[in-house]
Amino acid sequence: MPKSAGQRLEGRRLYHTINFVAGLAIFFFGYDQGMMGGVNTSPDYVRVMGLGTSTFQGADEGYVVTITEPTKQGGIVSIYYLGTLIGCLMAGSVGDRLGRIKTMVIGGIWVIVGAVLQCSAQNLPWMLCARVINGIGTGFLNAIVPVWSAEVATHTSRGAFIALEFTLNIFGVVVAYWLEFGLGFIGDGRSQIRWRFPIAFQIIPLLMFVTALYWMPESPRWLIKVGRHEEAKAILRRLRAQDHSANTAAVAEAEFNSIAEVVRMEKKHGKMNSYWNMLWGIGSGDLHIARRVQLAVWLQIIQEWVGIAAITVYAPTIFAEAGYAARKSQWLSGLNDASHPMITYMLATLMAVITIDRWGRRVGLWWGAVGQGISLILAGAFSRLLRDHPDKASQYGGAAAFFVFLYTAIFGATWLTIPWVYPTEIFPLEVRAKGNAWGVVGWSIGNGWLTLLNPVMFNAIHENTLHIFGIINFLSIPMVWALYPETANRTLEEINLLFASKSPFVWDEERNFQKLKQEMERTGKGIDDVVESPMEVVTNDIEIEGRNVKQ
Repeated sequence: MPKSAGQRLEGRRLYHTINFVAGLAIFFFGYDQGMMGGVNTSPDYVRVMGLGTSTFQGADEGYVVTITEPTKQGGIVSIYYLGTLIGCLMAGSVGDRLGRIKTMVIGGIWVIVGAVLQCSAQNLPWMLCARVINGIGTGFLNAIVPVWSAEVATHTSRGAFIALEFTLNIFGVVVAYWLEFGLGFIGDGRSQIRWRFPIAFQIIPLLMFVTALYWMPESPRWLIKVGRHEEAKAILRRLRAQDHSANTAAVAEAEFNSIAEVVRMEKKHGKMNSYWNMLWGIGSGDLHIARRVQLAVWLQIIQEWVGIAAITVYAPTIFAEAGYAARKSQWLSGLNDASHPMITYMLATLMAVITIDRWGRRVGLWWGAVGQGISLILAGAFSRLLRDHPDKASQYGGAAAFFVFLYTAIFGATWLTIPWVYPTEIFPLEVRAKGNAWGVVGWSIGNGWLTLLNPVMFNAIHENTLHIFGIINFLSIPMVWALYPETANRTLEEINLLFASKSPFVWDEERNFQKLKQEMERTGKGIDDVVESPMEVVTNDIEIEGRNVKQ
């Protein structure tokens, strides 16, 4: 039987194709987030949903909306994150049971149905229901697409593989913003197409994504987990094929054996395979799953609290106070959130592709937090000067805008990508889909919380909100230093060694990791044997089979 086009792909061609297909889903994710900003400023949308009014402000500005029901507007946006919360939890269970490919297809269908319902919405309840359905599909994709990417990538390029997909994520924001900006000039700006077409447009990349999945290989790690060993070996050989290399079969076989060994160990802890047991560490033994859940959830929550949601909300205000009219402010905020990423922000994500595996996850989070914290504090300071001295709007407004731009560039190079990569790496294969779903739970909580809280904070304390988020950046540094061990350039199977330590602190985990690796090299034992053995680092001693061996 002749091979299909997808089956003929191997080596780098297959690797890059998977990266592109996964990137389509991540593109949609960015587009969907960026889309609501323009929809919320559409006069017809505001009228249909009963959110406020619009007034004509001349040929240059067109119709400008005034929101009189901010709670309803915020509810429409934030209820989407309720959907992502539900969807990611559903996807974690389905992904571990049915596989990564089928789960992504299910998620894609949910999103398409949600998009159809949104673009045809006639009232507020209709839109709310559609947003939840769309969010459920997004939760499916956010939980599984990064896991699929991590499980097919090599351990030396895993971070770059996922980071490259997030370049398309930012491009999705770019497309959403400028599409809606352009549609604002159709007629007098009050047409339905200004908001219905952008919502419908997301169906295109989702249809491409779902169709392409038909030819994509399943995760070899999931196939080994469910006992489909021959299929897993065949896919590993295709993934690891190199031009003019006779070692492909040997490399694939070695990787297969390593994965299979860990699968045998993890199946001893089958009791841990539920969300409740994962949260409390029930049945996980020395795998310490509860610790990993906390790391995944809080890293994603902190990702939102380092200020990106605040910058997205406040950038138009900064530009407006700097003296720019409504459309010019919209254009400049688009420059920051759209065309600026396409140049600087998108280049920044490419910087992450280069550095995320070379420098590691921890260094990226550290320098990103420092740069972001300084940028937010200075943006807030110049915003205050801008309000106090409107006669110097061009100087202070330009400075505030510069630090807004600088912030988004640093965020794109660091905190945008790393919190999405990290949860895909730290969980055992037995619960990896559910584990990454916990990360999406944190992301949903962080986003939903701040979507409602940001307007309140800016209304009450204005630019001081940026100072709060700036301080949070600096507070994140000791948290990462003490609790988040490095995962770069380690195989997904080795991560179990890293978390075998009874101590949650990085220095103990790293020391224990090295001791376990030495034990494997000295005795020839596998990961299964050393993780399940009673060996544990205590100060400078190793306990092996009940005997203390002094180091």
